[in-house]
Amino acid sequence: MTGRVEGKVALVTGAGSIGPGWGNGKASSVLFAREGAKVACLDINLGAADETRALIESEGGEAIALQCDVADRAQVEAAVASASERFGALDILHHNVGIAVVGGPVELEEDEWDRVTDINLKSAYLVTRAALPVLEQGGGGAIVFTSSIAGIRHTGVDYISYSTTKGALIPFSRSVALQYARRGIRSNCVLPGLMDTPMIYAGLQDAYADGDKAEMARLRGEQCPMGRMGDAWDVARAVLFLASDDARYVTATELVVDGGITAKFT
Repeated sequence: MTGRVEGKVALVTGAGSIGPGWGNGKASSVLFAREGAKVACLDINLGAADETRALIESEGGEAIALQCDVADRAQVEAAVASASERFGALDILHHNVGIAVVGGPVELEEDEWDRVTDINLKSAYLVTRAALPVLEQGGGGAIVFTSSIAGIRHTGVDYISYSTTKGALIPFSRSVALQYARRGIRSNCVLPGLMDTPMIYAGLQDAYADGDKAEMARLRGEQCPMGRMGDAWDVARAVLFLASDDARYVTATELVVDGGITAKFT
């Protein structure tokens, strides 16, 4: 490791994993720690956040686990305050939360639309709202949102609430970046493509091959120009770059991590 975020404090939402293996937030949290950051691991599932904390501490890093429903303003504000008080600062916000519910405008029920919107989009507003004053007080920092290529292309799955909310994160991030550029705060999005993470098996398997997980993985891999899906570490490395001083002049933009698949959809 090269210490690319040495001495920094990172807050990661969605830092746990929804199932066995490595989710994007879990990998990003561990990679931040390996590169020298102290990490506040937030997740609605405290056990999942605590698993990430334990992994970081087992490697000699420093982390805390906090339970937080990021669609709840009071919980978000309490978690950001706890993290900044524990570590004395906040330098990096990585907002990595999202659920996918299959269905178009007719198939998707209104309550499901509201749930996806709250978790995927309202949460970005709440977390950013709480974190910005702390980042600014510390002299600046970096924000990285996890969007998706589904927000800019149709990937073959009809999940209008997911694609709409993930797409909306892009102008949201750009607006934050431009408003806070002269205050030392950068804001960018990472756009994962078809990734092999626990989330896809929890939320998308019914959209492929009648729920056959192995066949779903094969079909998704075949869609990718490289012949395989990416994984959480591919996303984590992109997030680390955007959060680090290597990207000190990079703001209000998007980094696509998709193995080239969006080029097929242009």
